[in-house]
Amino acid sequence: MSSPQRPYLVAAGLAALVIGLSGSQLAASATTVRPTASAPAPPASGVHDVVLAVHGGAGSLPRGSLTPEQEKSYRDGLTKALRTGYALIKDGRPVLDAVERAVNVLEDDPNFNAGKGAVFNTDAEHELDASIMNGKDLRSGAVAGVHHTKNPISLARLVMEKSPHVFMAGTGADDFALRNGVPFTTQDYFWTQRRWDQLVAAKGNPQAVRGGRRGERSEVGGTVGAIALDGSRNVAAATSTGGLTDKQVGRMGDSPVIGAGTYANNRTVAVSSTGTGEVFLRSVAAYDISALMEYARLPVAKAAATVITQKIPALGATGGVIALDTRGTLASPHSTKGIINGYVTEDGTITTRLYDDETPAE
Repeated sequence: MSSPQRPYLVAAGLAALVIGLSGSQLAASATTVRPTASAPAPPASGVHDVVLAVHGGAGSLPRGSLTPEQEKSYRDGLTKALRTGYALIKDGRPVLDAVERAVNVLEDDPNFNAGKGAVFNTDAEHELDASIMNGKDLRSGAVAGVHHTKNPISLARLVMEKSPHVFMAGTGADDFALRNGVPFTTQDYFWTQRRWDQLVAAKGNPQAVRGGRRGERSEVGGTVGAIALDGSRNVAAATSTGGLTDKQVGRMGDSPVIGAGTYANNRTVAVSSTGTGEVFLRSVAAYDISALMEYARLPVAKAAATVITQKIPALGATGGVIALDTRGTLASPHSTKGIINGYVTEDGTITTRLYDDETPAE
């Protein structure tokens, strides 16, 4: 079908409960996999010596479901994001720079549901959400329902640094971007044939998307995020998304909400979430992981697995996170088949994970 005329326009109580759980119930799912290798069994303590991690959405693929060209395109996108952020960390730049620029790379990549390649809402528009947080001082910035900003994560940082606010939405956020020199972008910039085809398919079966169990989670190449750690043990986190295909106009999920989709605290962890946004909002998922670490003294892998593989499914939803503690331990638990993600260790070794056999089941 041809393209349309596109428009131009809490935790403390859970912590006490968790203390009594067995170690097997709290097993984490992070693992190290080279881009072309099968995954070994995941270490219970997570992956170590990580300085930057990114994700491209919950859900993974059966091996063989992508052509070699498609697989290379996905891995190249993740790798470019990791190299970009890693270079900034090694250059002594703030971790906020690293996560922002890593997410910029993924926002510019049409394989992912953020920026270029974002999904359509029910009115065939793009509404973009993003948030960023600095673990050193808990400063945060977020935008939602943005229509004309190429890189929403950079606008979220601008809100944090150039305004007295944390959260801006819709026309006000786009106007704030223009007043601060961010170039105006028409909606056509975000359009891709792939996402248009997904909207057409969703219109033919609206319950498949609006029911809250599919949406972007089944559309490989989803919400993007980045988390980072520097040599002074400062952490930062960033998340950006186009939301759900055929979503109600004005709908916002967890990605732009500090504590739900994004959280960073130098006392504990940096987290970026992906999954059924409404449930991540209700469970304050990202902050919950931090709270379990701070109050129940759980290690990052156990804290993240408790929220993602127990609490979220108990509320009838699925998803995943990448979570990096201040000692460089990465966890990436998921209650979907996997989570598209990658990470770089202190020595510069890059790992990317696409297939379901690269992220073993819990």
